[in-house]
Amino acid sequence: MNNLLEGSTTLLNGIGEETAETLSEMGIDTINDLLNYLPYRYEDVRLRDLNEVTHGEKITIEGKVHSEPAIVYYGRKRNRLVIHLLVTQYLVKAVFFNRAFLKKKIVIGDTVTVSGKWDKHRLTITGQDIQINPKDHTNEFEPVYPLKGAMTTKALRRFMEQAFKEYGDIINETLPEDLLAKYKLPSRKLALRKIHFPQSLAEVKEARRRLIYEEFFFFQLRLQAFRKMKREASKGLTQQYNLQHLKTFIQSLPFELTHAQKKVVNEICRDLKSSYRMNRLLQGDVGSGKTVVAAIGLYASVTAGYQCAMMVPTEILAEQHFTSLKSLFHETDVTIELLTSSVKGKKRTGILEKLLKGEIDILIGTHALIQHDVVFAKLGLVITDEQHRFGVEQRKILREKGETPDVLFMTATPIPRTLAITVFGEMDVSVINEMPSGRKKIETYWVKHNSIDRVFEFIEKELMKGRQAYIICPLIEESDKLDVQNAIDVYEILSQYFHDKYKVGLMHGKLPAKEKDDVMRAFSENHLQLLVSTTVVEVGVNVPNASLMVIYDAERFGLSQLHQLRGRVGRGSEQSYCILLADPKSDNGKERMRIMTETTDGFVLSERDLELRGPGDFFGKKQSGLPEFKIADMVHDYRALEAARNDTVALLEEADFWQSPEYLPLRNYLATTEILNGEKLD
Repeated sequence: MNNLLEGSTTLLNGIGEETAETLSEMGIDTINDLLNYLPYRYEDVRLRDLNEVTHGEKITIEGKVHSEPAIVYYGRKRNRLVIHLLVTQYLVKAVFFNRAFLKKKIVIGDTVTVSGKWDKHRLTITGQDIQINPKDHTNEFEPVYPLKGAMTTKALRRFMEQAFKEYGDIINETLPEDLLAKYKLPSRKLALRKIHFPQSLAEVKEARRRLIYEEFFFFQLRLQAFRKMKREASKGLTQQYNLQHLKTFIQSLPFELTHAQKKVVNEICRDLKSSYRMNRLLQGDVGSGKTVVAAIGLYASVTAGYQCAMMVPTEILAEQHFTSLKSLFHETDVTIELLTSSVKGKKRTGILEKLLKGEIDILIGTHALIQHDVVFAKLGLVITDEQHRFGVEQRKILREKGETPDVLFMTATPIPRTLAITVFGEMDVSVINEMPSGRKKIETYWVKHNSIDRVFEFIEKELMKGRQAYIICPLIEESDKLDVQNAIDVYEILSQYFHDKYKVGLMHGKLPAKEKDDVMRAFSENHLQLLVSTTVVEVGVNVPNASLMVIYDAERFGLSQLHQLRGRVGRGSEQSYCILLADPKSDNGKERMRIMTETTDGFVLSERDLELRGPGDFFGKKQSGLPEFKIADMVHDYRALEAARNDTVALLEEADFWQSPEYLPLRNYLATTEILNGEKLD
């Protein structure tokens, strides 16, 4: 950075202490801050033909002053200035409020340019901006900046022009030359000039493209340097698994792996064999086969002589994983045990003793795994399923039960690639984006509430086939504020409707954990045919006999949540259905319902959800940890984000980056962020 650019804004003419204070409130303390204070939109100031403009539009016109300007005073210190202008064949009245001082500056015959709101019926323009005898009118677009206090757009533009005139030539380049050439980007100096003083919309686009890439580049440079430092500092286990045994195990599976599963298996196995500690996030849509991929990773680690742990959020899910893994490993000599809070007394003591002696290869469990008396003899791989359901500290405790075990996180919540490479930038991300062949697509219908009788008939039709159904409601109890269905009311209605024919269960977040488990178990064993619930069934429950999901007030949920709920069905061999009961008032709500009926691809839905809701709402603003960018937008500019990520990863792998004088400014930048000293990113 050129030191001259770090000078105070008071170096510019017209900026005294008071103005400098206002600029400081806007985040502008130095010349460099001013040059980098970017417009948030542009006004079209092209001269318009009055035959082509519409009523109420903001326009810019130019004409000659036809008569003496007049002032009308009204109220205390309030006035209206009226100027009649001859614009081509029209006599236009220009009105300015509280601008009486302009009268002395304007004479008949002057050419003036006025921008303001057009009243087509009265041939009147309510002026916001005026230029008297302008030298020319070359600008088509004028930048609009966020302002504070007494600062005006005109004053800020004047300061900006002065700053560029005096300091514009010493603006330093920040990006490597080869990247500028690769993407045909303008220099930083030219980009800033064009963003502040554009001659056309094309210049604005060119400047934005450069500055968006630059912002993503420096964000990713920090992120990837941190990732590289963390990875190289965390020397892991080099797990020399038995490749032949692993191949035999994969061949023994009762199905062929999909291409996506094979790719992810290779990535996991490569991590196990490397000397670095695995830190990988595995994303896979509901039913995409993450458990099988996890099983292959577990088996590889066991053949290398290590123990493995798999932690899941609920007892039912732990039991389901335990059952499915025992089935997959039934022809091997792998020993698997289940540890949850329900395992007590001698049984628990026996498991802990065997674990300590190394007689258990894989331990599946809930939070029970992180209790202090759970000790592994030689922990090599830790898998956390639905990782977002556990706190950072809980995941850390489990990792620390081994020396440097490899770590795999799994999630069935498809995270848009854009966010995955941002939020989980310090992790390697694997994606299973392909469904196993033969899996039937869930048919999804959007139905209005006035068709509820037909929905009840459809539910009965499915139950008569021996199937089961979920009924999801947004609330537990009736609300005075919200006119939406609640679970307790719906439970009562359905219990009466089906009376002795079918059994209805009720589940919601206020029930004690044991009661929730009991209800879920009764449903999974078909003691209950209908389960009325809030969204607590969203993740991890596997009831293959459930073929119908009905969601009340579906417009109240985001696309990703609707998709997760829909994923509770379609797990058996029968055709499954999802019915969205909704009367959305907004266009956004209607669009969500339409999208849900058109696709069952979770990754497509997550991208659309991101577009509709924005990144903060996707994760929840409070806990998202998402960066705020000045000009870049992760959703709309995702291609630039991916390009910046790939470029920084490649750059940090080059020996030149760490040695060549060309990259010294970038190395200095990383040093200022404390990345190279091992400090965590802010």
